[in-house]
Amino acid sequence: MSLVKTALLGLTTLLLVVLANGQEYAPVDENCLGCLCEASTKCVNPGYCPNGYCGVFLISHAYWLDTDKLVRPGDSNARQGAFEDCANDLACAANIIRNYMGKHAKDCNGDGVITCTDYVKIHKLGRNACFGPLTGEFGALYESCRSKLGLI
Repeated sequence: MSLVKTALLGLTTLLLVVLANGQEYAPVDENCLGCLCEASTKCVNPGYCPNGYCGVFLISHAYWLDTDKLVRPGDSNARQGAFEDCANDLACAANIIRNYMGKHAKDCNGDGVITCTDYVKIHKLGRNACFGPLTGEFGALYESCRSKLGLI
């Protein structure tokens, strides 16, 4: 990537910073989504919804409802199966995550900044319980991905 493109990308990211509860945050980026995917399912989509959790991010129906029932282009959120189809579609599922985090972003680890780790904690632990640690295989996979990509 050229120096100009890198500078523009950095400037664009800086301009995307908004405020949530008085805290700065940037929207969920592709690297963060990648690490969330890796930690959730190793980015393997089972193609169905085991135990009610769908797609590579393991999105629940309740989570989807909280995002105004996003669907794939041309679909209707009233259609039976719209949730499952969206959650099993990578692009649509990524939009569900971004929408959810746009509504519920918060500083879960108390460092004063909302980062990927906060988004992952919100996703895994819940928006009201995100202050705990990421544990088990999920936590280890996320941490490994995060450190490889240099995410905060």
